[in-house]
Amino acid sequence: MGIKVKAIERNVAFEKGKQKWAFVMQAELYSQLNATKVIEEAAVRSGLPKAVINAGWSAIGEVIAAWATEGHSVAVPGLGSLRFGLNSTAVEDVNKVSANLITRRYIIFVPNTDIKKELEETSVNITCYDRNGKVVKQVTSTDTPPTTPSDGDNPSGGDTPSGGDSTGGTGSETGGDGLE
Repeated sequence: MGIKVKAIERNVAFEKGKQKWAFVMQAELYSQLNATKVIEEAAVRSGLPKAVINAGWSAIGEVIAAWATEGHSVAVPGLGSLRFGLNSTAVEDVNKVSANLITRRYIIFVPNTDIKKELEETSVNITCYDRNGKVVKQVTSTDTPPTTPSDGDNPSGGDTPSGGDSTGGTGSETGGDGLE
């Protein structure tokens, strides 16, 4: 099964009264799988009882939340790492700096190399819709075009769309497990 994508014909003109139509692609969200479903599947795949998986799931969630809110980049096993970020309003006067300037708090996820490679190798099924919502074309692609800049032309820096080119790690030069 591939990644489902929809390409919808939209007016992409920035000027009022002007029209410039183009097909804009976005990934389709299948559905959100709840924790119970994920825990059941993990129990089947691992051979461990659901209660054990559930306890581990809860503990890992608590640890990730606690460490990430302390400012750490936290590894998510088999996927990558996450950390918190924020946007704020800039001020010229240091006396005006306050938490009220924060306009948005969000999570930054940095996938590891394996998950990025798997995503690049997954086929894509595109359904094209015209501006009236009618299906006008369907495309199935198994090619693997580059999804991240490899020529260093990335305004975020590094070789990932979110910036950086690290696959995670402990931040320790001693090779520890990150729990020191």
